[in-house]
Amino acid sequence: MLYFLASSTGSSTDLNMATHESNNGTGQSEAKVDTAGSLAGDGEAQPASSQIQTGSGGGEVPRPMPGERRKVALITGITGQDGSYLTEFLLEKGYEVHGLIRRSSNFNTARLDHLYVDPHNAVKARMKLHYADLSDASSLRRWVDALLPDEVYNLAAQSHVAVSFEIPDYTADVVATGALRLLEAVRCATKPARYYQAGSSEMFGSTPPPQSEASPFHPRSPYAAAKVAAHWYTVNYREAYGLFACNGILFNHESPRRGESFVTRKITRAVGRIRLGLQTKVFLGNLSAARDWGFAGDYVEAMWMMLQQEEPGDYVVATEESHTVEEFLQAAFSYVGLNWKDHVVIDPRYFRPAEVDSLKGDSTKARKALGWKPKVGFQDLVKMMVDHDIETAKREKVLVDAGYIDAQQQP
Repeated sequence: MLYFLASSTGSSTDLNMATHESNNGTGQSEAKVDTAGSLAGDGEAQPASSQIQTGSGGGEVPRPMPGERRKVALITGITGQDGSYLTEFLLEKGYEVHGLIRRSSNFNTARLDHLYVDPHNAVKARMKLHYADLSDASSLRRWVDALLPDEVYNLAAQSHVAVSFEIPDYTADVVATGALRLLEAVRCATKPARYYQAGSSEMFGSTPPPQSEASPFHPRSPYAAAKVAAHWYTVNYREAYGLFACNGILFNHESPRRGESFVTRKITRAVGRIRLGLQTKVFLGNLSAARDWGFAGDYVEAMWMMLQQEEPGDYVVATEESHTVEEFLQAAFSYVGLNWKDHVVIDPRYFRPAEVDSLKGDSTKARKALGWKPKVGFQDLVKMMVDHDIETAKREKVLVDAGYIDAQQQP
């Protein structure tokens, strides 16, 4: 969930980085660094680099850039869906962006490939990756002290709700205690930084909709409970130490960069493959669960807006519309002329031990105080994701037809 500084003599296609595993660097450059999935914000992978500069034992980083000093942002979970969109947004704003990634033997940095510039090009390389981990307090403190960021965005997490039931200890350590470790690193830094904590609508759990900042939390999973702890750690550090620390309670936000194990992307990925004849069925769980789905690219702007205010606060970010999984299926399959009922199989293994029936956000505060509102609606979001995954399926079919992969691995 944390990232390291890439110091590479290779091309951007060689960029490989790590997102969640712990390794704070040994003072040597590695041939490749990769981002493993589940802790990168949404559990998705991002771009890779031929080398990542781990820096010396003291965490020295070749910073200032030529010319006027830029604002510096530090992002955990940079290789995830939200991390990649936030990085794009901040680079467009003129920031210097540093990401913390965990050490992994698997490349998981595809979402950042298009942003990678060889760090030897000091003028253009404004995104750098560094090894660290939310489970390793020393690595967090070292990089916060070395980089002296103006803004810190904690997006890293083991963010898959169903998986959190299988690995509850790890989820709690990274999501809850990991946030506490980072808050402490920011508190002890020699330069004040503004801090953003990524919350989740899952924290509301069984609380009836619509849910706002004033709604009580009733988490229904280890992931949600850990996010509640991280939320209150953030509030406590704001009140106890005067940190400019904000909680963003973001409702479900999707995109073509969403991890393929999340239900929305699982559906659109299946639509693309079924449309191209690579698959016939998709196995799902509870179709009646209702969620407030928005576009991740819209939501990262709200994160940034929170840290530009005069006073810190907590904000719900949502479209204020709710749709069931069945409605998402209908929109996705009908878009390509298919009937979802011909292809969907209900599998009990995908039902959670404790279900969250309905989430619908009330984002009045964010709309009034921040001036934020979503730009992409539900239907356009579904079409965007299906279009992307049809193109992905077309590329996959080329490999299948050439005999390089076996499409029959899917039913």
